[in-house]
Amino acid sequence: MLRRALPAERLPESWLSAQGLAQAEADERRRRFGPNHIVEAPGGALRALAADTARDPMLWFLALTSALYAAVGQRGEALTLLAALVPLIGMDAFLHRRTQASLEGLQSRLALIADNDGFLRVEPQVYNAWFKAKTPWTDVWIGHNRPAFGLGSYFDSHPLILRTLPIQGFGYDRDWGVGTYRDFSRGNLQLSATTGTGMPIYLRGNYMLAGRVSYGVLNEENYSLGLSAGYGRPLDTMGYQLREPDPEKMRLAGVDYAFLRDNLEHRFDAQAGEWLGQDTVALMYRLGVLFGPEQRMKIEAQPTYWRSGGENWLMSLCFSALATPDLTFRIMYEYDHDEDDHRALVQLYYYKPV
Repeated sequence: MLRRALPAERLPESWLSAQGLAQAEADERRRRFGPNHIVEAPGGALRALAADTARDPMLWFLALTSALYAAVGQRGEALTLLAALVPLIGMDAFLHRRTQASLEGLQSRLALIADNDGFLRVEPQVYNAWFKAKTPWTDVWIGHNRPAFGLGSYFDSHPLILRTLPIQGFGYDRDWGVGTYRDFSRGNLQLSATTGTGMPIYLRGNYMLAGRVSYGVLNEENYSLGLSAGYGRPLDTMGYQLREPDPEKMRLAGVDYAFLRDNLEHRFDAQAGEWLGQDTVALMYRLGVLFGPEQRMKIEAQPTYWRSGGENWLMSLCFSALATPDLTFRIMYEYDHDEDDHRALVQLYYYKPV
């Protein structure tokens, strides 16, 4: 930051006076800026705190979703959501007392799923549901959010059809737990402690601890370099399906890099160590080129490689166009080397913030 000394003779005389402001000057500033009163903090009565906590819409939504699970006969999921409300209510009440700066996120959907007998059923799903608050020292979140590991810790890819390493199966794009992060002038520090289950919640001795430290602020300096570490015993899940009943070892280190310049986007992510009990090496690189009026179109190419209980690589190409501020069209081609499979995918993505 450029700093320049200001000569004392250029300061207003009132700044140099030991007598302070004259009455006329004080009246003029009161007229221009308003009275200089100290706003007293409102009383923290227990009733007011309970009312503030009860007005949290996310808590009511989770309670209603739990009731819906119970109504369709899925009692385990209903009880899990009710149990998850307890720490959320406690954190909500605590943060209402400590800070007024908070943020909530909640996404849900109705998924059409085919069971083992071929019958279709509708399943309510809650994901990316978190409560985040600022404290004097750090930002804290609790709920379903991004673990502090790799590119997925800050790059929102859930509406995209090109897959990051967590969506490919090496980690979790979202996980249930708690986390904290703090921004510095030239980087960021993140920590998270989550269940290691992804979309569902299971308590079978599973857990996942992760941390990431970065250099560079992507929104200001157009680059970010991060180093990550993860440790725990997560479960092997796919969506809401539990693939293996017992947790497996996780010992991972990772490096990620993002660089945005002009109309080019570079994103790289790599991790190595042990994932779900398998020696693992996985990496991906994504190049994006923006073009067209207002750069509303993009072409992306992404190779992905991994070695974990086997070796494979993918090659993906994607074209996307922003038709309206709320509607995006995407088409993707992908080649899977292991299966010698060519696939094409078309997506219309509509998002309307409320």
